[in-house]
Amino acid sequence: MSGVVSFEYLSQSLLLLPQKAIFWKNNKTLVVADVHLGKVGHFRKAGIAIPKALEQEDLAVLSDLIAEYQPGRIIFLGDFFHSDMNKDWDWIMLWRDLYKEIEMVLVRGNHDIIHDKFYQQLNFKLVVTLAEGPFLFTHAPLEQEHLDLASNYVISGHIHPGVKLRGKGRQSIALPCYSFGKKQAILPSFGKFTGKYCIKHNEEDRIYGIVQNKVITF
Repeated sequence: MSGVVSFEYLSQSLLLLPQKAIFWKNNKTLVVADVHLGKVGHFRKAGIAIPKALEQEDLAVLSDLIAEYQPGRIIFLGDFFHSDMNKDWDWIMLWRDLYKEIEMVLVRGNHDIIHDKFYQQLNFKLVVTLAEGPFLFTHAPLEQEHLDLASNYVISGHIHPGVKLRGKGRQSIALPCYSFGKKQAILPSFGKFTGKYCIKHNEEDRIYGIVQNKVITF
């Protein structure tokens, strides 16, 4: 498990993976945010040349994680498929057929706009939020007024969080990161074809950046 950060949180064992996913050991659950499959097909449909291999690479990484951690379930925190239906869905159908025994749950995101029937045909469970154990899984982070009322610790995605690593002089690079606040965590976007938003954080927040296939503590 080289490059992995392991810690106990709320009496739960979590592994922060450099592949930008969490493995929740207690429940044998892989948690992934913002895969954005179909985004390549969406842009190619509009005449913008994007390499087709990007979609297959993301599915290949998911397959590698399944082989290594043997999850019984995957929770996708929204924006699994980026847009309306396109040919990239065929890759998802083939991939899903390889893992029929794994429960797959989609917490719907703002980009998950295709009809429920397509997910149901692939035996996905569709939810708006999912409360389990000490956690509440959502797509978007909760605003402070709602966060104050939440009884569970929130785990979300949506904003594709990043953190700046500064070098000598004025050099800097934005890294994808995990952000763990007092009542809410935000996962990095899993998909390769996504951007990063450098977030503000408090001194008590725990920030874990991802660089060269390694999770590092800030």
